[in-house]
Amino acid sequence: MASSENDKLEYPKFKWVDITKEFFTASSFLHLGELVHDCSFGLFEAMSAIEMMDPKMDAGMLCNQIKRKVLTLEQSIEEGCLRIKDLSYRELIGIMDASLACLVTWIEGHSLAQTVFTNLYLHNPYIIEDRVLKAFCIIMLKIVDHIRERINRAGTVEEEDFQPMSYGFKMAGDVSESRALGMIKEVEEELGKIRKNTRSKAGEERSEVQNEQISICVLQHQLVTAVHVRLQFYKLFYSTLLSFAKEKCEGIPVVKKNLSQMSELIPTMIETVSLGIQEESPPASKNDYPTISGFEPLINQRLLPPTFPRYTVIKPRLDSMNYMTSLVQKMSFITTVPDLGYLHNILDAFMEFSKSSPCVLSRSILQMMLLPPNRRVFGTHSMVDTLKETVRGFIAPPGLSPKSSIYNHPQAKEYIDALMSRAVRPFCILFQITGHNRARQRDKWANILEDLSNLQEEADKVDAYLHTLLIKTEKNRNHLACFGTWVLYHTLNAMINYTISGFELELYAIFEYHYIYWYLYEILYAWLVSTLHRADSFLLDAENAPDMSLKGRNSKKIKKKKRTKTLTRELTIAQAYQQMFGGYYKAVIGFQLCGKLKIPEFRFDSEEVRYAHRFAPFSNVLTPPMVHYAQYKEMSDLRRYDPQPSTVEMFSSACKCFCQAKDLLETISPLTDEIQTVIKIAKINFVVMKLAVGGHKENSMVPPEFDFSQHRIFPVIKMV
Repeated sequence: MASSENDKLEYPKFKWVDITKEFFTASSFLHLGELVHDCSFGLFEAMSAIEMMDPKMDAGMLCNQIKRKVLTLEQSIEEGCLRIKDLSYRELIGIMDASLACLVTWIEGHSLAQTVFTNLYLHNPYIIEDRVLKAFCIIMLKIVDHIRERINRAGTVEEEDFQPMSYGFKMAGDVSESRALGMIKEVEEELGKIRKNTRSKAGEERSEVQNEQISICVLQHQLVTAVHVRLQFYKLFYSTLLSFAKEKCEGIPVVKKNLSQMSELIPTMIETVSLGIQEESPPASKNDYPTISGFEPLINQRLLPPTFPRYTVIKPRLDSMNYMTSLVQKMSFITTVPDLGYLHNILDAFMEFSKSSPCVLSRSILQMMLLPPNRRVFGTHSMVDTLKETVRGFIAPPGLSPKSSIYNHPQAKEYIDALMSRAVRPFCILFQITGHNRARQRDKWANILEDLSNLQEEADKVDAYLHTLLIKTEKNRNHLACFGTWVLYHTLNAMINYTISGFELELYAIFEYHYIYWYLYEILYAWLVSTLHRADSFLLDAENAPDMSLKGRNSKKIKKKKRTKTLTRELTIAQAYQQMFGGYYKAVIGFQLCGKLKIPEFRFDSEEVRYAHRFAPFSNVLTPPMVHYAQYKEMSDLRRYDPQPSTVEMFSSACKCFCQAKDLLETISPLTDEIQTVIKIAKINFVVMKLAVGGHKENSMVPPEFDFSQHRIFPVIKMV
């Protein structure tokens, strides 16, 4: 029995076979770049196959490849490598500047472990005896914790934008905000006195010995000033972040004052960067990093998950200060947003802000200021009331007009309130979309279309019901397509933003331009212009409508105020952009007719497949209905014209479009930088099309170039 039990406990025996030769023989038949794909081991499994303890694959093994010993803060202090008291001004300047560079690198998407917390002093600031360094380290931890909290709450970032993981580091949570500011203010005042005492007095006669002493004092004054200015900057930066977080935008006045002072301090910081201690000579190993005293780039390497080692390049000090200059400018713009009032203007400001590719911090501050956790606009107004005011200013529907007989109708109020409550979610999403990075926004615009389409369907039903109520008392007034027009306006803008983002992301091939430009010109902007015209006519009707609330009273004494059309600017820009896209479409068709642009012969693809893929999200929208490929071919077929347009006629028509766009944009006041850029591009393209009409480069078969260097959406056409 014993022997049989032992036989059962024997481990299985494997017959290992060496297949190295066969493997290399089989792989020799693969061309460079080809992969073997198996149903049980695809690309996902290959990318996920991390081999533990392999230096090429395991990030934690990087520490074993360097010659020096990686020490913690306490170990460095014990071995005398690091001082926690009596630090020189040069050391303090270097530590502060290097910490700022790490902070900026973290905000740009790297991990805290490989950036901010490579500063050993931040691991335990309470054991630091130098009062200046201790106060700085605590305020830095508070800044990091606040930034992380605000970005997490905003919820408009992707994994490639920001890494919020704190890796268990303590963020000085036991030190209150006021105490942290008080500590740095105390050492700032002490340094201010030293700075004042070391200032040299002008106009005194001095000996050579005195001059040497004075030069030493001047250098000391410069060093003290540099440290003093940096402490002021970090104090103001933290105070600004706290003020932005105050409810109901009550901290905006303090923010404006702080930002003004910060913009004055940064030039001094830039001038004195060289006074701080600099990184040591280049490391001996390729896996090592240049550093200064107090920083250990590999101290947290083993905290990282076992994945491919990522080489984090810390931003240079000067670049980080220029980054802060840009951040101050972005935050200054944010302070102006609450003054815009009108929700459409605010959304336009969000869109313009997004075009400048702001950092994740400024995007999050803007999002949290508009829609804080209480979901009230700027913390004060309910979103429903704000939307009502927006609709009233855009199209002035009778249901929201005090002059109308149905303004106080209980059933009408109930329907309108229900519609506005339903509109809150998609409109909050519209603002959140602008807070994502430009690449992610394209997917977000596609996703919101279905919500807007459903909202539009509900808006049309509410309009129909309110119209039946209205015509009972006011037969000459109309309520059809009021709320629906407002929703349609935002639906069209979402569709346009989705389409033009393909140019910015360089998704479209040149041979696709003809149907992209056609869709923008003939469908999207044509509908947008029509929608704005309808809204403008409703505004005019509402202004001229009799006041039903004064029925039975003597209303002749009331003087009517002259109305200013509020949608003139939007309408002019929409018409100009429609003409710009029309010019591009006709120019592309002209180039195709003369053989300069040829559509390739697809082997595994077709134009219909590409067309359907580009406009697939539009299938979720009922109005405007999606134009399918067969319809597009029929509508854009030049053979339906008699006689069929020639190449010269297409170039001439494109020339007229660019000229009309230029004339329309020049009537707008004030002219923004973007509009001036578009005017310049329209002029250049007008000249190019004029040359094409005259036969310029007629014999050249080289395809034209579309230069997007001046504008992301509107290229300059170049004939080669």
